[in-house]
Amino acid sequence: MYAAVAAGGFRRYATYRAATVAGVFTNTVFGVILVYTYLALWDEKPHLGGYDQAQAVTYVWLGQCLYATLAIQGGGAEKDLMERIRTGEIAVDLYRPADLQLWWLAGDVGRALFQMLGRGVIPFAFGAVFFPMALPTSVTPWLAFTVTLLLATVVSFAIRYLVALSVFWLMDGMGVNQVLMVTGIFFSGMVLPLNAFPGMLGEVVRVLPWAAQIQMPADVLMGETDPLRAFAFQAAWAVALLAAGRLLQSAATRRVVVQGG
Repeated sequence: MYAAVAAGGFRRYATYRAATVAGVFTNTVFGVILVYTYLALWDEKPHLGGYDQAQAVTYVWLGQCLYATLAIQGGGAEKDLMERIRTGEIAVDLYRPADLQLWWLAGDVGRALFQMLGRGVIPFAFGAVFFPMALPTSVTPWLAFTVTLLLATVVSFAIRYLVALSVFWLMDGMGVNQVLMVTGIFFSGMVLPLNAFPGMLGEVVRVLPWAAQIQMPADVLMGETDPLRAFAFQAAWAVALLAAGRLLQSAATRRVVVQGG
């Protein structure tokens, strides 16, 4: 059943062809802008964050590839979930003979897979063709990278699921969506690798769950960290956040009257 839900999520996003083309163009343009910004920065600060220029360029294009895949600033399953909570349609979901959290996770995995293939691969390939990138030549790093992507998808969903559940109490998701956007773009390392953050700030951001989204996959792909360490970090956050989501879901369905029904 959950595989069918995931397939439905994939098909749903595959219907938005114009939006996908626009997203590919946008990510490619922003990638080029960020690459030249990074090159200028790395000229002034060689080996910033432990990366050379080729690794910095690789990080940029990986970020553009994963921006929509991981819904870094929102726009995934949580958007629909918030709306269903606000209108009361969530009552239908609660009566389904399916686990609420797994249902939405499956749909978001399908969405993420389409965004990776439909929107993420082309900008990444563009970067590999036109800019020097530090990509592995053996199969093993790519396999480890694939595992980190799956774990990053789960962590991303778990963060957004918690945010969405807050609407049971807030009755509106506009404010928390803004918080999600800001924290996602900053703490994920979308703007600058977390390895480049200085001092105590860097120590803090590198242990937050957002580090599992871009920083860990990037470091595994480029051989900057032990894959098993990355898997453990991501899996720990995935389990902790999903468990927190389960507890918050239980509290919401026990105590909160759904607005609209």
